[in-house]
Amino acid sequence: MSQFFFNRRSLLKTLATGAALPLAARYGALAAHAAENRFAGRTVNLLIIQPHVVTGNKIAEDFEKLTGAKVKVTAVPYDQVSVKATLDFQSGANEFDVIDYFYTYKGQLAEDGVIDDVTDLIERDKAEIKPEDFIKSIYDQYTLHDGRRYGLPYDGDSHVLFYNKELFDRHGLKPATTWDEYTENARVITEAEKKNGIYGAAVLGAKIPVIILSTYANRLTGFGGNFLKADGSSALDSEEAVAALESLLKSAPYALPTPLETRFEEGLPAFLGGKAAQIDFWTDLGGYAQDPKGSQIVDKWGVTRIPVGGKNRTPRLAFNAGFGFAITAGSKNKDIGWELIKFATSQAYHEELLALTGSGIDPDRYSGLASEKYKAFQPLVQPLLDGGALENSLAWPTAAYAPKLENALTDELALALAGTKSAEQAIRDAHAAWSEIIDANA
Repeated sequence: MSQFFFNRRSLLKTLATGAALPLAARYGALAAHAAENRFAGRTVNLLIIQPHVVTGNKIAEDFEKLTGAKVKVTAVPYDQVSVKATLDFQSGANEFDVIDYFYTYKGQLAEDGVIDDVTDLIERDKAEIKPEDFIKSIYDQYTLHDGRRYGLPYDGDSHVLFYNKELFDRHGLKPATTWDEYTENARVITEAEKKNGIYGAAVLGAKIPVIILSTYANRLTGFGGNFLKADGSSALDSEEAVAALESLLKSAPYALPTPLETRFEEGLPAFLGGKAAQIDFWTDLGGYAQDPKGSQIVDKWGVTRIPVGGKNRTPRLAFNAGFGFAITAGSKNKDIGWELIKFATSQAYHEELLALTGSGIDPDRYSGLASEKYKAFQPLVQPLLDGGALENSLAWPTAAYAPKLENALTDELALALAGTKSAEQAIRDAHAAWSEIIDANA
């Protein structure tokens, strides 16, 4: 997901004239549309998050070549897409046909009637879609609500820990396997290099759910904690939940100033510029780090699994962010919108986007994760996601009231990071807020 406004390369090169036949050959089921040009003269409107704007424009170009349809791409900040889609539907404007939705908002969007139930369409077109190829945990978490499906996965986001090998070697450090080691590495480098404008870590702590909750989720899963219990109640009443926040607070003094103001826009260029020695980030960062057009650390970086903490000894990823494509309920172009979704989420196109620097796309299909193209593009990252790692990842809440849970926890984490509350008090208050929200919606 991590294009994040980091303008380090020009937009994709225009496909060569006459490329429709090769494209059609690659994306089989749409070959008929390419031959018939049956959508010529029609326009479909795609609402996409800003971090996916490179892929949005690529989709628009490629889909028009295949089908004749024009795709109008509207990009908005990642934290505004659901609100914009909801207002568009509720106002009756119905400008958008397809939206790029954050998976934790799918329940709310479905309950509010903003997005269509596509369960029957998936069943009808399953030979083309190959739903069994989607990594099962991602497929269910991203699309399933009350036994029905409301979209198809587009970007399977998760985090790993990247580090600067040059800085680590300079100070005789090893990659962190525990969060205590992470903090100690950050301390050593910051105390030695701060005068040079170099810090031991970039901690993404801005008060935006997709930012600060991702950072917390990495520590929560590292300590073996969960967001929810099996019965759907809050799992924040645990020592793991408190320990995860305590670990975050311990590392903050050694991070790029200041964590509460560090978003993707600050953290990513700091790491790529050699100014931050560690960053837990989306897996596609490996592509950026090896691109000399925007990286000053080519061949100077490494990557490892999210560290563990406390009694936990089993590394586990977290599904931080993560997006799918859905048809809006008010769309006047549902037929073409569905064809666009199938195209953009298809096996072949997913594999292509995985190996494209700047796409911001992480694996959500078994075939993409196992593809030789992806292995060649991300030789250090791919093994960390293979072998069932994604299947066992920590997912965020996805019920219709999930946004309320996210906002409540975001508020408490920010207060703790600001020094207003202790980790124990912040998590206790977050658990109380979560319990109240969950009980009110039982």
